[in-house]
Amino acid sequence: MPSAATPRPLGERVHLDHAATTVVRPSALAALAEAAALPGNPASLHASGRRAKLALEQAREAVAAALGAHPSEVVLTSGGTEADNLAVQGLFRARRAADPQRRRIVLTGAEHHAVLDAVDWLAAHEGAEPVIVPVDADGVVDLAAWDSALAAASERTALAALMWANNEIGTVQPVAEAARIAAAHGVPLHTDAVQAVGAVPVDFAASGAATLAVSGHKAGAPVGVGALLVRRDVALTPVVHGGGQERRLRSGTVSVALAAALAAALTEAVAEQPAEAVRLGALRDRVIDAVEALETVALTGPRDADPATGEPLPPGTRRLPGNVHVTVPGRTADALLFTFDTAGLDTSSGSACTAGVAEPSHVVAALPGRTEADARATQRFTLGRTSTPADVDALITALRALAPAPRRGAPTPKGAPTTKEESR
Repeated sequence: MPSAATPRPLGERVHLDHAATTVVRPSALAALAEAAALPGNPASLHASGRRAKLALEQAREAVAAALGAHPSEVVLTSGGTEADNLAVQGLFRARRAADPQRRRIVLTGAEHHAVLDAVDWLAAHEGAEPVIVPVDADGVVDLAAWDSALAAASERTALAALMWANNEIGTVQPVAEAARIAAAHGVPLHTDAVQAVGAVPVDFAASGAATLAVSGHKAGAPVGVGALLVRRDVALTPVVHGGGQERRLRSGTVSVALAAALAAALTEAVAEQPAEAVRLGALRDRVIDAVEALETVALTGPRDADPATGEPLPPGTRRLPGNVHVTVPGRTADALLFTFDTAGLDTSSGSACTAGVAEPSHVVAALPGRTEADARATQRFTLGRTSTPADVDALITALRALAPAPRRGAPTPKGAPTTKEESR
């Protein structure tokens, strides 16, 4: 088999970028095809329209069941970015309309660009006042600082935002506790759960969040569909106006076919989640062990271990089960991506939403003690349901080629390939 330094034949690639888009599930494709054959607009009143409406509502019920929500709380969107924008802009405008002094938005600097850029736009055009709460070296929000930021001017705060799990470094946040603190100050919390759904347990009702964003193509649905869960007692100002579909929060004809595909993918992903977390967590830890044995590659983000004792925790407790993120000092993210790409590995220099833009990782830059050089020397590897031990072997071989000298006294990572013949 080719070594990591040898370009692989066309078609023989290792996909290590599931956080960007994972493989579409056969169940989602089947649901898409079946629903796409239905005639009629679900907003029409004739028999075909009613049949389409029934299929749409069945899909909505399945999405709600998968995510611990009531069907009426599921607002279908084109994906996570639209869902984040509807939540951030909608909450801000509704809260300001009720009380013009509510301008503050409390969030961390490690949020997804769909949240950060929406907040920046509101600051530039509508007088929003972003309040950035620090994170620790693993990217976990400082809850004491979170509480202080909310307590400082809760009467002037429109909303708070904290992503469930970070799309770059994999950190799982204490969303339920952050939502409880926000609620105690009378502030609604939005959480971007795009990376969390299907990877860790997500229960909207139990979380205490006011709104929650989901994206289908992270869980095995086609690109182009997602949802915003909106608690029934929460008011949002629509961003798109028109026919008043989706609780009058998101106008536009809803794709029954994409909704059906989303429902099928989420149902399957959530059912598989406990077993997949264990399987992917074990594969992930093999890669992390290999990284920690190398002198010139550094892990970003936490391990699934108790910070105080170092005792192992269940996969997904502190880090997404399929996420590994590293910095390689002296190398640029683009150069690293090219190296892995040439070797037949699909990896990422950060969020796929900013691909092609040569800028440092804002997530790494938000971590205390990290430099701009660190933020420019990143690489993300994300595993998914099609990932195999052989994929991990190939990645470990490629990492060793980047930094062949192990740390003095470091053991060979368990399960790592020792010869070219053992790797893919």
